[in-house]
Amino acid sequence: MAKPEFEFTPVSSVDFAPCNPHIEGLSEAILARDSDNDSVTRILKFEPGTDTSPNGVLTHDFWEEVFIFEGSFVDQRLGRTFKAGDWATRPPGMEHGPWVSENGAKMFEVRYYTEPTPAERSN
Repeated sequence: MAKPEFEFTPVSSVDFAPCNPHIEGLSEAILARDSDNDSVTRILKFEPGTDTSPNGVLTHDFWEEVFIFEGSFVDQRLGRTFKAGDWATRPPGMEHGPWVSENGAKMFEVRYYTEPTPAERSN
């Protein structure tokens, strides 16, 4: 099943729920999900003081595109602060995090899987 079709819809119509695995102060609002391939569009919210260190450094098997539209957080591994207006594109396997957000942050995120390219299939 493809992601559902929505015309412009207030984001306030979508509830935030704790992320899995649970980190105190970290929640997500799922805007769309394709249950066939688990691609997801969501808003990720860090409450002030959120620390994702219990999750450690993350890697995953999907692409992830992220745009921070509010607040900031510090990448503990890189020692860098990322803020509203910053974006990232992470291929499968890229290490990232953990993060701490002193004042909170919100980001728009798209996660998806891709089919192997013809070149990848021939290897």
